[in-house]
Amino acid sequence: MTDHLRKHWTSLLGVALVLTAFITLFRYTVDRGWITDPMKIGIGLLAGIGIALVGVRIALMPKGAVAGEIGIGLGACILYATFAFAGIAYDLWSTMTVFLGMITVTALAIAYAWRFGSRLLMSIALAGGLLSPMLMLPETDQVFALFLYLLVLNAAFFSISIAKGWSELRPIAFAGTWALYAIYFFWFVPSTDGWLNMPIRYALAAFLFYHLGCLIASMRLGRCFDGLNMYLSLANGILFGVWALIILNGELDGGYTLLFIGLLFLAAAAFVLRQSGRTLAYAASHGLIGALLVLVALHLLGSGLAVKPMLNVFLWSGVAIALAAAGRLQKRKHWLPETLSMSIWFIVGVYWFSTTWTTPRGDWFGVYVPFLNWGAVSWLLLAAMGFYYATARQAVGLDGADRKLVSNALALGAHLVIGGLLTVQIAGLFDAYGWANGETTLLRLALSLAWGVYALLLFLWGAYRREPLFRWFGSGVLVLVALKAMILDLQGEETLLKVLVLLGLGGISFLITWVNGRWAPGAEKAANGR
Repeated sequence: MTDHLRKHWTSLLGVALVLTAFITLFRYTVDRGWITDPMKIGIGLLAGIGIALVGVRIALMPKGAVAGEIGIGLGACILYATFAFAGIAYDLWSTMTVFLGMITVTALAIAYAWRFGSRLLMSIALAGGLLSPMLMLPETDQVFALFLYLLVLNAAFFSISIAKGWSELRPIAFAGTWALYAIYFFWFVPSTDGWLNMPIRYALAAFLFYHLGCLIASMRLGRCFDGLNMYLSLANGILFGVWALIILNGELDGGYTLLFIGLLFLAAAAFVLRQSGRTLAYAASHGLIGALLVLVALHLLGSGLAVKPMLNVFLWSGVAIALAAAGRLQKRKHWLPETLSMSIWFIVGVYWFSTTWTTPRGDWFGVYVPFLNWGAVSWLLLAAMGFYYATARQAVGLDGADRKLVSNALALGAHLVIGGLLTVQIAGLFDAYGWANGETTLLRLALSLAWGVYALLLFLWGAYRREPLFRWFGSGVLVLVALKAMILDLQGEETLLKVLVLLGLGGISFLITWVNGRWAPGAEKAANGR
């Protein structure tokens, strides 16, 4: 492709200049009113057919192939310009007339190129066909005729590009089509009301055409998915994404657009992997970009909703779980997936701690049930992940003391999540049933009892894992809860409840003593000695 363009780019430039002069003359005569519109159309048809026939004659001469291809291509360009003038710029022909004329000229050009291998002819005809509507600057909004015109050009030239392996036709068609779309959008300023307006339909049609066209081209060319087709597909997704976000601004959440593109990219990556049987640049690039777009889209969807923080917890927890699973499934385990998974879990945990207080409880069927609501599920999911990291010997690449330190830190984080779960659910219970209105003493007492249970859980974990760190941490929590109960909670009335809470905390303290004695290292050794 590069050698072909380097050799014949001056011919393409010359044809473009001649075509521009011809179109300029057309417009000049329109402004002056020198000749009637039917006369202009007749002159264009005669000139295009005449120059094409002269080109055929020259091509049949010895050493006249290149000059003949230029002549035939120029004739085809003039005919395309005539169709654009009559059917798109000034609404002199019906859409069907333009469509039939386009098919006739394109079919004849392709037949000649197929028979004689006229690669230059196809490049000239395609460039001229795309350039003509750009230079016409239409006076009437004949948009359907314009995009039907583009459909014929793209379908025909893409087909011969794939069949003959003339790869330069694909980027020319791609660039010209999206350039014409930009001209159409800014010249006509079409209405963008509604999420399924005409501009987004045309952009969607172009996007799907090139997305599938690049895959088909790769399949037909020996399943070569990398290179030009990959770059065109990526550029196609970027262009459509930009246009869709511009057009649908205020009509549709941008997350839906990104989700649509991301899913198509993921589907394309899966298709390529299935066809090739190995990881290619196409699959890697489209898969990665698709996954990122899907994640960003899911993060954006629901923006402004009160439950958005909870949705974010589920989304990014899913990402962390997927990364952890990917790390486990690898034959040769690598530290990166699991490290990323744990990092995401930590960030999500901090985020949830900061936003949970203003997030709705997530009642099921309008009824609040403590520890059985969406908010509680968020806490439990984060806690389960933390305990999994701590017990499944994560942090690949660490050994001995370093692994133990990381495991303890992860377990401590999971226990903090449990503490947050108890606090939020108890507070939610009082709020849901109106017990907190004027009864702050009851809430304080309930929280003291819950935190006493939390201290017991810390001791149990420390005994189970043989880790003094959690006993110390549990001891600190128990002391603080005891001070709170004996100093702060004794204020006010509800004496009987205070007595019950203090007795409960005392019972928890005795139970912790028993846990320490039952699972202490010394007790275990004594039991083994007997």
